[in-house]
Amino acid sequence: MEFFIKHKILILRSAGTLMLLIGFVVHFWVTPKEGISKNEIAAANIARMEAKVAGKSNNGSKKQKKKEKSKYMQEFKNHQAKQVQYLTIISMILGVGSLGYSFVKKKEPNT
Repeated sequence: MEFFIKHKILILRSAGTLMLLIGFVVHFWVTPKEGISKNEIAAANIARMEAKVAGKSNNGSKKQKKKEKSKYMQEFKNHQAKQVQYLTIISMILGVGSLGYSFVKKKEPNT
C-alpha cells in the first residue's frame, strides 16, 4: 500500500496516458475509412447475384427470412458501434481526468 501512496503521481500519469492512448487507438481503428473496401465490393456482388437467383426462383419465403435476419444483424451492428463509441468516450474522459488529477498540487498537512 505504501508503494501506491509513494508513487501515486507516476501511477496516475501512466494510467492517464494509457487510457488516452487506448481511446485514440480504438477511435481510429474503428472509424470507417474513405472509399469502399474489396470485401464490401465482394459482398455487394454476392448480394446482387443472390437477388438475381431469388428473382428467377419465385420463392418469396426465403426473401422474408433473409430480410428479418439482416434486420437483426443491422441492429446488432448499430448496437456494437454505439458500445465502441461509448467505450472510446469513457476511456478518453478517464485518461484526461487521471492526468489532470496527477498535476493538481495537494496541500500537505503540517503535523
